[in-house]
Amino acid sequence: MRRVRDLTPDDARELTDLYEEYEWWEDRSVEGVRSALSETEVTVGIECAPPETRDGTLVAAARILTDYTYYANVFDVIVAADRRGEGFGKILMEAVVNHPDLQSVVGLSLLCRRGLVPYYESVGFEPFDPEMEVPEGGVETLVRMTYRQGD
Repeated sequence: MRRVRDLTPDDARELTDLYEEYEWWEDRSVEGVRSALSETEVTVGIECAPPETRDGTLVAAARILTDYTYYANVFDVIVAADRRGEGFGKILMEAVVNHPDLQSVVGLSLLCRRGLVPYYESVGFEPFDPEMEVPEGGVETLVRMTYRQGD
């Protein structure tokens, strides 16, 4: 049985366990994940359970930060290592794209590693051209920047 549902801060332990499978996120704490979940507008998860049980195990998740109008950014997309290749990623991304709270958002986007571009293209995303038309006319190249702490 597969069940797609919105996650809540009460799911912090299970989501933290899922993050620990992936080296980038293995240092996340239950308290930190609970705080992130409480401040995330939309979080989608997939549970999978044997037919004879009622409770499922979280096997995939994604968090989406949004203003519900112009932008929605997908973060922390993950599928349990032992469940990859079973279609959970596709189900998860369909749930994100079709989530009722995101239907009025103009721009749904995400960042991914180069090796994952073909996968995200297969579920409807396309690479973002860093060149944009600007109101003053012409085209400029956009640059992604991150804040460097400690300086």
